[in-house]
Amino acid sequence: MHAAGPADPGALLRSRGYLQLLVLAAVLGIPISAVAYGFLALVSAGQRWVYATLPGALGLGPAPLWWPVVPLLVGGALVGSVIRYLPGRGGHSPADGFRSGGAPEPGELPGVAAAAFVTLVAGAVLGPEAPLIALGGGLAVLVIRLVRRGAAAASTHVVAAAGSFASISTLLGSPLLGAFLLMEAAGIGGAALQLVLLPGLLAAGVGSLIFIGLGSLTGLGTFSLALPDLPPFARPDVVMFGWAIAIGAAAAVAGTAISRLARLARPHIERRILLLTPVVGVFVAGCAVLYAGVTGKNWSDVLFSGQDQLAPLIAGQGGYTVGALLLLLVCKGLAYSASLAAFRGGPVFPAMFLGAAGGVALSHLPGLPLAAGVAVGIGAMCAAMLRLPLTSVLLATLLLGADGLAVMPLVIVGVVVAHVVTARLAPLDRSAATQPAAEPAPGRAPRR
Repeated sequence: MHAAGPADPGALLRSRGYLQLLVLAAVLGIPISAVAYGFLALVSAGQRWVYATLPGALGLGPAPLWWPVVPLLVGGALVGSVIRYLPGRGGHSPADGFRSGGAPEPGELPGVAAAAFVTLVAGAVLGPEAPLIALGGGLAVLVIRLVRRGAAAASTHVVAAAGSFASISTLLGSPLLGAFLLMEAAGIGGAALQLVLLPGLLAAGVGSLIFIGLGSLTGLGTFSLALPDLPPFARPDVVMFGWAIAIGAAAAVAGTAISRLARLARPHIERRILLLTPVVGVFVAGCAVLYAGVTGKNWSDVLFSGQDQLAPLIAGQGGYTVGALLLLLVCKGLAYSASLAAFRGGPVFPAMFLGAAGGVALSHLPGLPLAAGVAVGIGAMCAAMLRLPLTSVLLATLLLGADGLAVMPLVIVGVVVAHVVTARLAPLDRSAATQPAAEPAPGRAPRR
């Protein structure tokens, strides 16, 4: 008997089993997107309670300047405990970069959800996208194991991907952006692209409808990323291309420094995770307090993922001096690096915020319009932090709406430069990047 050759993608697409997978993906998109929406709603409510309601309930009135120290100290202790004691260590460390493959086991889902929830509510500088992707994929795997015992590994993989697509269907502003993010991060191509993409897009489309419906029903909105209207952008010129090259190179240096610092600090934190994670939380709070005390701005510019702060920053950019923006970049960058090393969450939104803030600061200089600075900054910083050039271009241009096509050539240049320069700087990062996360030795607990 001859060995079976590779399956024909066309035959698989026409098979009854694949049609059943499509139906399952569409059905799963409903509860998984509803769970994702509920998670984001709880995070939003938790942040409001911690930073707006709780100080008043304690008799402090409006949150005082030092208030971020409290939630980040407590949050650090809770996240450290989740990583130390719950299965799965709260999900993968964001210091390793963006990952979309490998859905967690069902028993690891509580730890992933708890670590991400506390991280986001406490105000650490990480986003919800990576935990939502893990939760969506893990829930999909759980369901298919319950309804199809002994399901093939390929079917489980496709359904897990569909769950991940559904969980972030509107988070980035468009289901297509989420799809590109997942496909590029997972390196899906060739025949596998067709087989995974269709169920994923179907689940994302259904998920988008659920997000929109729940947003209308609850009045909480869809928790989607959106940018305000920017001044019209006509067309790029030679000077702007020069700026794109400079921004790309600067983003590569900054992104490499942030990632390298996080990877160098992580092993030391994980050796004494119950003690040092709260210390990192206090450091993140200190960065926010320093920025607010010096500039008079709100410490929320430094805290959180930046998803909700990005639009106000751009819309109110006239109220920020160059000095304030530079201090924001330093404080947010340090807090981002520390959060990557100790907490659990996603790296996408803080990278976008830093890129936009850098673009706003540089737009004060001659030859760089605001729209171009923001778009190139977002694209270049995402390329440096995520190592996903196609997704970085799309993130920076699709969010700009009508001006996106006009500014796209500049974004492409900035992203390519950032990606290439980051790759050249990667050897400096190799020892830290390849160092595994600290794990307890068999039969011996790590020091506390």
